Amino acid sequence: MRSSFAALSLLSLLSLRVVAQPNPDRPELRQGAYYSEPDGAKALQNCAIAYSDRASWEKRAAQIRQGIREGLKLPEKPAFAPLNPIRHSLRKMDGYTVENVAFESLPGFYITGNLYKPAGISGKTAAVLCPHGHTANADARFVEQTQQRCITMAKMGAVVFVYDMLGYGDSKQCSHKLPEAAKLQTLNSIRALDFLTGLPEVDPERVAVSGESGGGTQTFLLTALDSRVKVSVPVVMVSAHFFGGCVCESGMPIHKRPTHETNNVEIAALAAPRPMIMISDGGDWTKNTPNVEFPHVQRIYGFYNAKNRVENVHLPNEKHDFGPSKRTAAYRFLALHLKLDLNKVMKDGHIDESPNVLLKPADLQVFTDANPRPANAVVGDDAVMALLK
Repeated sequence: MRSSFAALSLLSLLSLRVVAQPNPDRPELRQGAYYSEPDGAKALQNCAIAYSDRASWEKRAAQIRQGIREGLKLPEKPAFAPLNPIRHSLRKMDGYTVENVAFESLPGFYITGNLYKPAGISGKTAAVLCPHGHTANADARFVEQTQQRCITMAKMGAVVFVYDMLGYGDSKQCSHKLPEAAKLQTLNSIRALDFLTGLPEVDPERVAVSGESGGGTQTFLLTALDSRVKVSVPVVMVSAHFFGGCVCESGMPIHKRPTHETNNVEIAALAAPRPMIMISDGGDWTKNTPNVEFPHVQRIYGFYNAKNRVENVHLPNEKHDFGPSKRTAAYRFLALHLKLDLNKVMKDGHIDESPNVLLKPADLQVFTDANPRPANAVVGDDAVMALLK
């Protein structure tokens, strides 16, 4: 299978070349590299003035959460459809199983993905929800780095669900750059969490979410909005100056509201005091994390006497991906806080993914000739947008 690393690196370079400026047609948006790096750091310092202890931070946190909900136009009680899961093509692998899954989010809109489970589950176990990032050809659920992390976490003892972005994989009911993609993907994340936590073998007190790049945005948005997430692992995304380069991340006004302005660092910090690890590198907008973003988040965790629950692993010589060393950092953190067994994936003192067997995209597809997309599926951008009203 073709690795995603080259595609992700290309996308990273293209994104870094584009410096977004205020959009006169959408002044309420903060998109892409909206600030220079120094200006982003200064804006973050200005945010910090608003809170000096737990009480003042929690007042600010409530304002930010409400701003996200209003900016995304999220209803208090979304009109979700019954899940009615479709599950097929169960494969028994070495130490885990994988099957192809779909279920309804909004009526007529299907979330598609793969469910990885440890072999021989006894009692309740931990779970990890895995949103993925952008790739050049919309195959992100099937690429090497995505399959590797799902397989390894399942071998460690977690039930893992990886699901498609809009327009990716099997999710072809609308385009990726739907005008309200950020709203629909957030609703889908909530519904995916409903599915995962509803599985009888899942311990609802040991649930994590982890994704890279655009999946990192989905990670910290879901963590901010849903207390069922107990551990947050946003990878190569939390930045003071970069707000997400795609409409699915920053196409709705979640950062600038009539009452306040915020950024992805404060949104990620809404995880506090739940465990979180920020994984960053030297080749993208997370290059300053050890000196800018992480100290800010660590200060907020300090308000809860919980600095030991937040970490930063920075890889200055790496680029924008969820490669082996980034996955290793995630595995170790998840093993600690979800009580997973690292020994099941260790060899000679190191995490060893070489035995993992990667499947072909056709093996992981949900909708096929034998298992067609349900007849009630709503298709087309206009029709999907109508569901969001």
